[in-house]
This record gives sequence, structure tokens and C-alpha cells, in this order.
Amino acid sequence: MAEFVDQVVLHVKAGDGGNGCASVHREKFKPLGGPDGGNGGRGGDVILEVDPNTATLLDYHRRPHRKAANGKQGEGSNRDGANGGDVVLPVPNGTVVKDARTGEVLIDLIGAGTRYVIARGGNGGLGNAALASAKRKAPGFALLGEPGDALDVILELKTVADVALVGFPNAGKSSLIAALSAARPKIADYPFTTLVPNLGVVTAGETVFTVADVPGLIPGASEGKGLGHEFLRHVERCSTLVHVLDCATMEPGRDPISDFEVIEAELHAYGALEDRPRLAVLNKVDVPEARELAELVRPMLQDRGLRVFTISAASHEGLRELSFAMAEMVAAARAARPVEEPTRLVLRPRQLGEAGFSVRKVGENTFQVTGEKPERWIRQTDFSNDEAVGYLADRLERLGVEDALKEAGATAGAEVVIGPMEGGYVFDWQPTLNAEARVTGPRGTDSRLG
Repeated sequence: MAEFVDQVVLHVKAGDGGNGCASVHREKFKPLGGPDGGNGGRGGDVILEVDPNTATLLDYHRRPHRKAANGKQGEGSNRDGANGGDVVLPVPNGTVVKDARTGEVLIDLIGAGTRYVIARGGNGGLGNAALASAKRKAPGFALLGEPGDALDVILELKTVADVALVGFPNAGKSSLIAALSAARPKIADYPFTTLVPNLGVVTAGETVFTVADVPGLIPGASEGKGLGHEFLRHVERCSTLVHVLDCATMEPGRDPISDFEVIEAELHAYGALEDRPRLAVLNKVDVPEARELAELVRPMLQDRGLRVFTISAASHEGLRELSFAMAEMVAAARAARPVEEPTRLVLRPRQLGEAGFSVRKVGENTFQVTGEKPERWIRQTDFSNDEAVGYLADRLERLGVEDALKEAGATAGAEVVIGPMEGGYVFDWQPTLNAEARVTGPRGTDSRLG
């Protein structure tokens, strides 16, 4: 049985980068052929892409965990590891992506083919062939691959339509959208027949627009009663609101005016809809008593500044006039939209002399180092290899971390945390006398480490 899901929590994990390879070229009569370890492959990305053939988030409700492939490890003979494959996740047009932890909106995906990399794969580690230098001719280590991004996001679908039909259950919204377009929603004579928003395409003259019915609005919908709280978000993108008012209801205490006021109160409580132009539709005038009631309440709605149409979705009376009125309002809303300029990528290069890291004192003899490069280098280091740790020390010294620690008041034996205080890498700092000292020990060792 098909289901409609318009909000899910998605757990995504990009692929980890492959480790570099530490290898020495071996060939007959060439015992010291030099380093030839290849680089690790890059981890795959997790990408969201708007697919016009996808209408629901049901697949992610059933399988909320998605992971891209890891990069392969490098090999000897200068063979780089293969990159991990990307995972492309199709989402409906109008999907809003939020950070599940903070609620921050990351992107609003509108337009077929629009893509967004939600989680980036980790870079592959360099092999020892790429790490060789004049001072380190045969590195006995390679860099580790970086982990890919891992995060939880909320996918929230907001229907992209021009006109929203709002009203009580059984007001005739589904019948109206079926009469105006080729859509065939479920229609029955009991409340909450419509459990999902329905979309229909309407043509009026030269204007083509989409109409959506928003099901389940009852008193208290904005506070979670009924089904309306699940679907009010689908009204947000619509430029025009059409109140469908039932003139043939037999329920006690209900009439078109009170229905209109209740729905308006719910829209106002939901917020951000006050500026939308509105029409009022008095439906089911094929019933004689309903026609009499429609003629009675029509002036009352007009006094509220509304254009009012009397229609019958069953007999199609008044539909042509209504469709052209909706098309006129949609065309006006489209003309009033600002012209969208192409997105420009703004590059802000780092200022000359900017260190790219920061050092702060967090305790009596405890210091924290944060910055993209130091934290990335930590992730790349194989701490089981002394020479790799020495290479890390060289990099940090060249970056200026040691000088910054001295300026901050660090002394030998100080506790230094690189990265966050919770989960960062902790060292007992010992300042080096000559960070560019040549490595003279056996491969895989560093003479500076005692």
C-alpha cells in the first residue's frame, strides 16, 4: 500500500578516504629502489538531487541510514586506490534540508536536477612516494585517510504549487481539484477522506498553474489536532489561497462564515500567510438549499474584501470563471516576484600572514589548539608509527604551533589538546630544539622520540 511521508530524519555517512601505502620498490639487482607507495582513494559523497519522478520521502522513512563507499587503500608500484562511489539520493521538488541537531536550514531544494552534497567523503591519505623529500628520502610511513562526514538531517517536503485549496473536511476540495484538472484523488462522503495533499495542473487561457488541496483542517489544526498540522507546511509555497466553503453541510454549528473564520484563525496561528491573496468559493450550489445559503452569505464575504464565486464541483457550474480568476492572481504573483540572479560563488582568500589556527589557555598548564590544518593532520597520523608522529611534529612546527604555544605561556610537559576539548587528541608537549632535524634512525622510527 502506497504511503505519503513528508518529513523524515535521515542519517548519512560519507565514505572514508583510503589509507596511503608505505612501500619500497623491489627489483632484481636494485635492492634500494626508493618509495613507491600509492595514495589512498577518496571516499564517496552523499548527494541529494531533486527528481521530478519522486513525490514522497517514504523510501527514507523505511531506510533512514545511507552510507557512501569508502576509498580503497593505495598499493605498491605507485598504484593509487580507487575512489569510493557517490550515493545520489532522489528527493521531491520542494524538499527543505535541516540540521537535525540545531534545526538550521541547510538548503531548500527547488528545481529538477538541483543537487546538494550533504556529506563529503574524506580525502585519501598520501603514500610514502608522495611524502618523500630531499631530507626524508625513504619515508617508512604513509598518511591515513580522513573520515567522511557523518550527520543527521531532517528532510521536510513542502509542496510546490501556485494555489492552495483550504477548508474543512468534506468541503469539496478533492472534487474541485478533480473537476479542474486531470488529478483523480479519492472522494467519499466521510471526513478525512484525503490523507495526503493532492496536486493538479490547471490551464486557463495561456496560464498554466498547479493547484494543491490541503487536507484535514479543523479547529486547532495549528496546535496538532486532526491532520492539518501535518500539512499546513504545504501552504507556505502557494502564492494564492482559495477558501472552499461547504454550503450544504448538515453538521450543527457550521455555516460558510464560521468555517471561513475558523480556517483563517488556523492560518493566522500557523503564521507567515497573511500576505497571500485570497478567494472564497461557495461550493455545492447544485443543492437548492445550498444555493439559497450561498446567496445569503455572499455579501458578507464580499464585505471582508474577498472575491466570491458560487460553484458546483459536481455539475461544473462556475468553474470556468473560477479558473480564470485563479490564473489572474497567479500571473500577478509571478510578475511580482523579483528576478532571480544566478548564484555567484564568493571566494574569500585567507589574509596574508593569517596563521590558520588558534591557541588558547584553558587551564593552569593546559592549552587547546584548534584549526583546520592541525585537526586534519591529526586525523591523518598513524600514531603507532614513530616516524609518522615525528612528521606530524615537523608539520606543526612549520605551521607555527610551537611558537604560538610558547607565546601563550606553555612550558615543557604542558598538556596540549588539538581539536575539541571533548574527544580531541591530548599530548604532553616537549618543545623541539630543531624541528627540521634529519631523521637518522631506522625506517619507521624518529630519533627525536625518546
